[in-house]
Amino acid sequence: MGIDIETADAASIGPDRWDRLVERSPQGTFFHQYAALELQADHAGAELHRLVGLKGQEPVGLFPAFELRKGPITGVFSPPPRLWVPTLGPAMVNVEKLSRRKRDRRIRAFIEGSLDWFTDRIGAQYVNVSTDDRLRDLRPFKWTNCSVVPEFTYVVDLTRTPDEVRSGFSGDARNNIRNCESAGDSIELTEADAEGAALILERVRERYAEQGVPFTVAPEFGAELYRALPEGQLRPYVCRVDGAFAGGILAVEYGDTVGRWMGGARPDESVELPVNDLLDWHVMSEAMDRGFDAYDLMGAGDPRINDYKSKFGPELRSYATVEGGTRWGRLLVDLYRKRGVVTGLTEGLSPDIVPSKLRGK
Repeated sequence: MGIDIETADAASIGPDRWDRLVERSPQGTFFHQYAALELQADHAGAELHRLVGLKGQEPVGLFPAFELRKGPITGVFSPPPRLWVPTLGPAMVNVEKLSRRKRDRRIRAFIEGSLDWFTDRIGAQYVNVSTDDRLRDLRPFKWTNCSVVPEFTYVVDLTRTPDEVRSGFSGDARNNIRNCESAGDSIELTEADAEGAALILERVRERYAEQGVPFTVAPEFGAELYRALPEGQLRPYVCRVDGAFAGGILAVEYGDTVGRWMGGARPDESVELPVNDLLDWHVMSEAMDRGFDAYDLMGAGDPRINDYKSKFGPELRSYATVEGGTRWGRLLVDLYRKRGVVTGLTEGLSPDIVPSKLRGK
């Protein structure tokens, strides 16, 4: 019996069951959840396809993807462009206990079947997927003539004691945190609400605008995610100095990991304290208190920002950006890129969250 590829609706897998399957998958993330997918589709202006692989009646994999049409090209993305969602892609279910041979066959059949579905059912000429770092078997993409490009992120191990975690920081990070902590009541860290989530994204947008760079994530996207997802999964941490907003981090909590999704932009020049170091340490401390195992800094592929992120003593992990499609579709997208043409298909793919020129040191 092979693997059948169906949409979740055709397979009668509603939002609650979809989210339970995401929770069971080692590759399931905050952004795989039903409400998060719906909001991504709305803000990307894309049509959402929630594919499910079935072996008989048993779900074996989930593959959410977003269809965008620009001019002569139909593209499929997971995650969609322009929203700075770091990874998405396939999430396997019920394969961990299989033998190596059966597991390989199942993963290959699901991924290849999903790619065939994109081509046969919606005529996709271009495919772009950023996989979660826990999807280790990327061979099915290569075997279907996709390019597989390694990407990187930093992850801090939080299974140690707080003192052990902090002792792994660089000397300047420890000093910066101590300097902020010695500021007393002049510096305040709080967990905010939906409005705080929007405020953090608005500050990032302002920093981009100062550099003449467009920032394509609407502040409302963060606010709507905060309201739509279960309480505590999206946490906006805000820092104020002398009562004024000085910085913030939007952290996502899912499974055993807290992710540093957005924020950490450079504070105003009037703020002399290194608030970003304190914010990152505060998020880690809160995560350890709640029993999380890891803090994903969400990006380690830009040499300009690695100096900041590496000072927290993280380990390097890799994931992948996959590109596929017809020869004509890939050539046209590549031509758009080379000529700097913004199509919505080429803008904002696989960003390394918040470039160094926007980040406070």
